[in-house]
Amino acid sequence: MRLFWIGMMVCGVVNALFAQAMDETDSLLGKMGNSFTCKKLDATQTLSLEEVVMVALCNNPQTTIAWQSSLYQAALVGVSESSFYPSLSANGSALKSEGSDTVNANQTKIDMTLSYLLYDFGKREASLENAKQLLRATSFSKDNTVQIVFFSAIQAYYGLFGANASLEAAKEAEIYAKESLNVAKTRYTIGTATPSDTLQAQTAYSQAVLNRIKAQGSVKNAQGTLASVLGASPDTALALVSPTLKIPTEVFENNMKTLMDEALIARPDLMAAQAKIKAYRANIEAAKAEDKPSISLSAVSGHTDSSVLDSYRNSSIGLYVSVPLFNGYNTKYKVQAAKEQLRLSQAEYEKLSQDASLEVYQTYQTLFSETNAVRASADLVASAQASYQLSMGRYKAGAGTVLDLLSVQSALASARQQYVQSLYNWYITKANLAKAMGELNFSTLKGEQ
Repeated sequence: MRLFWIGMMVCGVVNALFAQAMDETDSLLGKMGNSFTCKKLDATQTLSLEEVVMVALCNNPQTTIAWQSSLYQAALVGVSESSFYPSLSANGSALKSEGSDTVNANQTKIDMTLSYLLYDFGKREASLENAKQLLRATSFSKDNTVQIVFFSAIQAYYGLFGANASLEAAKEAEIYAKESLNVAKTRYTIGTATPSDTLQAQTAYSQAVLNRIKAQGSVKNAQGTLASVLGASPDTALALVSPTLKIPTEVFENNMKTLMDEALIARPDLMAAQAKIKAYRANIEAAKAEDKPSISLSAVSGHTDSSVLDSYRNSSIGLYVSVPLFNGYNTKYKVQAAKEQLRLSQAEYEKLSQDASLEVYQTYQTLFSETNAVRASADLVASAQASYQLSMGRYKAGAGTVLDLLSVQSALASARQQYVQSLYNWYITKANLAKAMGELNFSTLKGEQ
């Protein structure tokens, strides 16, 4: 019975250690400066950008997969930690023998065995370190998934409003094209324009209608993309708070080398890669230890009852040494495989570091370009609008040609589209730079609505 209670105490310790390992899988949501309770998407609720991100983090399948992976790896840490504690097993048997020329006999036997690995030249320690580092890697990978979903929600949100703005610009271009067609028809009716003017204006109007139809399709696609990011069916209708957009006035004075160095420290995917390198180093030590002896303690206590013999108790305790002699070069190849795995992970880390630096550099340059593009396209819209009004007045007065009118009309439609795309792309690129830096969080959204 003493062995039984010892075993129960050991089980309690192992369970406590498993709970501690589970706690190591802390969620990035707590780190991102915003605590909230996850909930299902309510399509009747009008969502702000921050709420869109919250719903995506709670309901997107990618975050669920990442979280379950962390829990799985936490369980493996518990498995590794259990090897540091004794194991207790109970065995029982009941026998009954009958025969024509023998005495009938009944026998029951119960025994308990306690086993404890005392020393194995560091194999347990290395295996536990490997499991813990893989847990850290999984946790960082989870954090990286959260950043990806976070950005996807922002991108889909602005993408939908950008598609709606493009649709409005296409509708306005269609109205202008219709007005030009009506003016051309009027001039043709009174004899101040040729049939060619009417046909060219009709062609421009038909093209404007086609552009509007395509823009409507883009809006539907953008709606489906956002709903999917939120973990809902693509045909889910969403009510959203419109963003308040301003022409960016960012001043770009950051040192590019500093930004790239910060990304190498902060990005969770790089930290996950570093944790994997540590895990594979520990795996090499665990593989090497398989060729070393192990020392174990074993204790047995039992009781036997028999109908033909006196009942008796038995107990034993002893040390056992196991020395591997030959295993078909299994350990040799395990060590070699572990070393190659380490070299592979180091190469992957170098590749990932280069990609991270390149992503920061390119995203920063894109943001710089988008800032100037927004300002330039705003000026372009203003000048194109004035040019269109002037050309329309000249054409109505009979002083201009239909080609001039259609040309400035097309330029105005293009300018509006460029402005809309540049403005929404700026907000998306700004969030993308924060993600590239590994610093995308709810503070990024402050002041954007």
